[in-house]
Amino acid sequence: MSLNLLSIEELHDGLAAKKFSCREIIEDCLKCIKEKDGEIHAFLSVYPEMALKCADEVDSKIKAGEMIGLLEGIPFSVKDVILVEDMSATAGSKILEFFVAPYDATVIKRLKEAGAIVIGKTNCDAYGFGSSTENSDFGVTKNPHDLTKVAGGSSGGAAASVVSGMCTFALGEDTGGSIRQPASFCGIYGFKVSYGRVSRYGSIAYASSFDSIGPMARSTRDIAIVLSVIAGNDSLDATTVPDLVPDYLVELETKKDKPKKIGLPKEYFNGLDTKTTAIIDSALEVFRRKGYEVVEISLPHTKYAIACYYLLVTSEASSNLARLDGVRFGYRAPDPTNLEDLYKRSRTYGFGPEVKRRIILGTFSLSSGYFDAYYKRAQKVRTLIREDFKKAFEEVDLIITPTSPFPAFSVGEKVDDPLTMYLADIFTVGFSLAGLPTINVPCGLIGHLPVGMQITASYLNETSALKASLDFEQSHT
Repeated sequence: MSLNLLSIEELHDGLAAKKFSCREIIEDCLKCIKEKDGEIHAFLSVYPEMALKCADEVDSKIKAGEMIGLLEGIPFSVKDVILVEDMSATAGSKILEFFVAPYDATVIKRLKEAGAIVIGKTNCDAYGFGSSTENSDFGVTKNPHDLTKVAGGSSGGAAASVVSGMCTFALGEDTGGSIRQPASFCGIYGFKVSYGRVSRYGSIAYASSFDSIGPMARSTRDIAIVLSVIAGNDSLDATTVPDLVPDYLVELETKKDKPKKIGLPKEYFNGLDTKTTAIIDSALEVFRRKGYEVVEISLPHTKYAIACYYLLVTSEASSNLARLDGVRFGYRAPDPTNLEDLYKRSRTYGFGPEVKRRIILGTFSLSSGYFDAYYKRAQKVRTLIREDFKKAFEEVDLIITPTSPFPAFSVGEKVDDPLTMYLADIFTVGFSLAGLPTINVPCGLIGHLPVGMQITASYLNETSALKASLDFEQSHT
């Protein structure tokens, strides 16, 4: 039995019935990492001793006849922008290569309290700046389905760790698609929740008004279980919403709602690749057979989403990364002649080309004489995009689009063309601008490469997106 490929509930039931030990689960995952990660490069750091120690503690509880929680003893990986106490936190960047987190992020604290076990930290584009994990300063993560292809980004390592069986679930972080796109490329589920539903405390910031931590897993039910633990208000993050968090797994098991109305925004399908279109059409037929109504809608400001998104996130990034200056933590240039020299040489060595590009773009957008023309105007467009979605959800219950215009592309194919790489986010950034809950659902293959669709619900209505995801999963698999 491959314990590393079982679901959360299967692992829990097996542990409770003493069919296998928690140590055996962790050892299976560590064995998988040892056998596969040399080629895939999902992890930047692995902590076998810490994981096995936690596993032995769970086994001791079971041996003593104590009850264990649903997540107790379940192994997971963590994108390396999220802090785990006493573990490295590089954010995929040389400037933080030797930084060790002094405390747990709120999401990690909650998962540890639930008994879940951290296996290690996963590779990512530096600070989340990328769609392929090729912008990591520590090497690219390969797609487990085809090692010549990228795993996506920026949470590429997290997605690869899950689909290859190196852990049961992962925590990723999504600013403009960084959970959903790698989940699509790797053929797993990945949920970008409503902005403010999950605490960002303890996450290395990219763009603070966009960033969202969320789960990645091999099933909708696993996503629901993890989300029920990590979601909720946090006094350490003023942007978290006070709304009570439902038990999403219980919500999935409650009486079925009446069939929903699905909206297809025409702007997302104009000129779409015929193979991807055929897969999405096939998925929509599954929903129709289950009683869903499918109608065309319009999101007229979609054409401005990419430009709006990249103006805003680079502006926020240029501000957030100002703290990485060689003074308090991170890489510090040796023997500086003065403070300016310290800043220049520390940041020149510590930041890669894409990080520097985005800092320059953002600083320009915020600079005197250009603020009104770029940043301020982009904020106005963001409001228009939000209004588009608000009007759409007056007509429909859910919105379905492709997650990516294409499946995983070859390593090196787009990395030297930043504009082409930015356009890879064309189907994901609109939902980020509006802060909506959006889940990637695997829905087919082009050749041997996975294709995903996004199911989006109205703000704070994660339950509807999860129910639709489960409806499709149960009918499609």
